[in-house]
Amino acid sequence: MYLNRVEQKRILEDLAKTYPKPARPSLPEDPENKRLAATLSYLEEHGLVRHVEIPFVPMGTRMDLGHAITASGLDFLAEDGGLSAILGVVTIKLHDDTIKELIGLRIQESELPPSDKKRFLDNLRELPGETTKHLVMKLVDMGLEATPQALALLGKVLTGP
Repeated sequence: MYLNRVEQKRILEDLAKTYPKPARPSLPEDPENKRLAATLSYLEEHGLVRHVEIPFVPMGTRMDLGHAITASGLDFLAEDGGLSAILGVVTIKLHDDTIKELIGLRIQESELPPSDKKRFLDNLRELPGETTKHLVMKLVDMGLEATPQALALLGKVLTGP
């Protein structure tokens, strides 16, 4: 296998110096360019670099200009993840009534006496938005503190199967 993280980074950094123009990166210790070809293919398959050619119409051929780093490649080099990190943020919005419905379902499924369930549900429906938000934060905190299964699930989601 010809892939080497240090060489990948060196190639990306060299291409970043000429951005947006293409360049011909090299690995001096790779005279046959086997590792270079494999590394450039790998980086191209991951969208970090692109091969740049222009058609040469009179002869029906293409002129090879080398490789250029992509925006994803620049973001990969950026310590903060670049714009990809900013644009890749996922915001989840739940409306008050959706949150109240989720909490209400838990109340209905609970083993509380029917009179308590009714009282809780009635009070829940009357909660203002900020109070609902505060309640959700408290419930999340309590769930994470009190339930080992919640932490196990969180670990599984964050680290994969």
